[in-house]
Amino acid sequence: MKIVLFGASGFAGRNVADLLRAHRVEFVPASLSTGLDLRDPAATAAFLRAHQPTHIVNCAAHVGSLNYVTEKAATVVADNSRMILGMYEAVAQECPSALVINPIANCAYPATADVFREDEWWNGHLHRSVLSYGTSRRLLWAAAECFELQYGVRSIHLLTPNMYGPYDSTDPNKAHALNALISKFVKAEHTGQPELPIWGTGVAIREWLYAPDFARLVWEVLQRPDRPGLEQPTNLAQNDGLSVKELVDIIQSKFDYRGRLAWDASKPDGAPKKVMDDRKFRQVFPDFAFTPFDQGIAATVQYYESVYPY
Repeated sequence: MKIVLFGASGFAGRNVADLLRAHRVEFVPASLSTGLDLRDPAATAAFLRAHQPTHIVNCAAHVGSLNYVTEKAATVVADNSRMILGMYEAVAQECPSALVINPIANCAYPATADVFREDEWWNGHLHRSVLSYGTSRRLLWAAAECFELQYGVRSIHLLTPNMYGPYDSTDPNKAHALNALISKFVKAEHTGQPELPIWGTGVAIREWLYAPDFARLVWEVLQRPDRPGLEQPTNLAQNDGLSVKELVDIIQSKFDYRGRLAWDASKPDGAPKKVMDDRKFRQVFPDFAFTPFDQGIAATVQYYESVYPY
């Protein structure tokens, strides 16, 4: 394998990079911070021409909190759409036999669904709070199918719940929700804040995927990309969720913070419930064991402690 890792300096990408290094696999990291702009098809084509990958792991995205993707909705949808089309145009031109692996966030599922099932992906509109980013995730799926139809480019789509773990942003407006909570608790405890603001009402229910587990699943796919089921998008699912209030209780148990928690109902909760059906996952990855949630939370707290102050 010769792997190109797009978005290598981002949250998911850095976790995948760690795993590839642990397995001593050759890969070429690429991201906007290292000088490659996927919105530029010519630059992306030149990069792929130079490296000729057999596999592409596409972790590149412009994303942030619910608040961020609403405030920057036009920029988020435009940037992501250009990145998707720029990448696939370059792949079709320079290395159409390369396998593309795409994580696709579950915000692209219909707003009215309580349990997300792969065959119900298109059955309704997106929740308005994630309209900009969710639209681009649906485009990613559709664009991949179109480039396979015309150019034979093969893609594997891994549908992901909200992720948490090391390497996410320390800016609550850019970080994934659970990481943003943990980073706030670390900062509040270190600074002795009398009050800790928490966005939303806390009632929204979410499923959570530890980012190193996502990387392990990418590795499983790289090892056996032809396993039955991967020809269609697959949930990386545990079929279990927690409310934000329950999350806060778990996180709070890891700290000695004695200030007041202030829920800010002016910030969006998003869809009421986002839990993913795991029946197909268990068929495709029957032996995969997820990291226990308590263990993943402890490791994430340790990460944010290690990068404090921020």
